[in-house]
Amino acid sequence: MIEIRDIHKTFGHNLVLKGVDLKVDKGEVVVIVGPSGSGKTTLLRCINFLERADAGEISIGDTHVAFRQATARQVSTIRKQTAMVFQNYNLFNNMTALGNVMEGLVTARKVPKKEAEAVSRAVLDQVGLADKCDAYPSQLSGGQQQRVGIARALALNPEVILFDEPTSALDPELVGEVLSVMKAVARKHITMVVVTHEMSFALEIASRVIFMDGGVVVEEGAPQEIFLRPKEERTRQFLRRILPETDYTI
Repeated sequence: MIEIRDIHKTFGHNLVLKGVDLKVDKGEVVVIVGPSGSGKTTLLRCINFLERADAGEISIGDTHVAFRQATARQVSTIRKQTAMVFQNYNLFNNMTALGNVMEGLVTARKVPKKEAEAVSRAVLDQVGLADKCDAYPSQLSGGQQQRVGIARALALNPEVILFDEPTSALDPELVGEVLSVMKAVARKHITMVVVTHEMSFALEIASRVIFMDGGVVVEEGAPQEIFLRPKEERTRQFLRRILPETDYTI
């Protein structure tokens, strides 16, 4: 289980997160939606300390730390329990697909190379890239690169995988292949927190949808509740823009 309490984050004079609480049970797929600038990505980056929050606490499994006071060892412990899939892939261009997946296992987890290679080949096969192990990022499509990113996350066997708008950098025809892999991951009951604008994915796969705006959680609930029967006017305004065929007359 993951629990975040009262997280705040400021960049300069811009208060991006204003006391957000988030609880994710093991095996849940929580999808976070909202307009640009609402704090969604910052929340993900704070969870695994790519950004250090100014206040708040986080618990993952048996590990509990305060964001502000977390030691280097505590940060390392949290990071070992999380993995992140970035919107722009973040692959090493000088490494093959296999090398990219192995890197975290060998460098961060100190897994022997032979074992790391076996794990990496298995997860590349899982995302449909068994025949691309020796290909470099420049030889892969955007969808294939993102699937390497997902394989890299899976190889680490984390408590939770964080997805930061994983399809936003893709050409439209490549979005489907990445979403298919994510759906397969979700069906394995791997805990996922996903920031996305893919509402059909959220409706089909999410255990729970969270709508954020202005650095706070405005509303959360089951996908059908949020998309079909939202309670908050701000949620309805957002959905009218992205789902214009829907008429909310609440």
